[in-house]
Amino acid sequence: MSQPPLVAAAASDSGLSGVRPSFGKVLVFGVGLIGGSFALALKAAAEVEEIVGFGRSLGSLKEALALGIIDRVGANAAQEAMDADLILIATPVGAIGEALARIAPTLGANTVVTDAGSTKSDVVAIARAVLGERSGQFVPAHPIAGAENSGAAAARAELYRGRKVVITPLAENSAAALARVRAAWAACGADLRELTPARHDEVFAAVSHLPHLLSFALVHDLALRDEHDTFFTYAASGFRDFTRIAASHPEMWRDICLANRAALLGELDRYRAELDDLRAALQAGDGDRLQAVFDVARRARRAWAEGAGAEVAASTPAATPHIAS
Repeated sequence: MSQPPLVAAAASDSGLSGVRPSFGKVLVFGVGLIGGSFALALKAAAEVEEIVGFGRSLGSLKEALALGIIDRVGANAAQEAMDADLILIATPVGAIGEALARIAPTLGANTVVTDAGSTKSDVVAIARAVLGERSGQFVPAHPIAGAENSGAAAARAELYRGRKVVITPLAENSAAALARVRAAWAACGADLRELTPARHDEVFAAVSHLPHLLSFALVHDLALRDEHDTFFTYAASGFRDFTRIAASHPEMWRDICLANRAALLGELDRYRAELDDLRAALQAGDGDRLQAVFDVARRARRAWAEGAGAEVAASTPAATPHIAS
């Protein structure tokens, strides 16, 4: 699907007085929930002089201006990239290459670029292809924060406080570039972690991308049934909790699923095997097997919720696989 071109917002000047911020000019591509919250957090921490916004919808940019998320923008992205301290690309992953291509020809020697994409290996490959020998100025990152609502109106300064942000450094990143990106996310209140791009994609295929796929699939199935109104009428808290993420941005999750499809397909196959095992237990009337699976899941879920996720594997007994007769 083709993407509409990025357009710049109109300028409005508002600076921080009496404060010497860590960042002078920061460009944000994508001023919705993720990018907008990043901008608001830096402002709340008095760590930035001005935020320059770019996006694909002039309407969303005007809304971001009205909400005080962005301050101004120059004539074009290439011009602004020459002297920016930091650039955050918070677009859907399918549009990251477009944003990089716009800033690449004039990227300042001291400018550091980062992203907020939910997949990393594909983004790293794109960055290296587009930026070439300047790929060391790109430090990939992924904030583990969000909500089912999107757009500038959903942005809030506290979104990243106490939330994990995974940075996936490249071999060619300088210590200074990595430190600048870490400083920006730390100013937002984030809990910083590091993974390799490949390991990041493996982990998040299991704990983020697959759950979204399953949630979308369940709601889609019910929505297409002849008596869908009846099903939704009687759906209660369990359905609401499980399907909350199906209200997420469809374009963004389309791009994420396609970008991480190899790892996601592997996780989907593992989940299908789990479902086949449960189906066999149901068909055989094997209550012991069902209870064993549910017990392991309950223990693991409670341990994770209580902050003991690292100990789950060691402390939770494995259930015996069901063998159909």
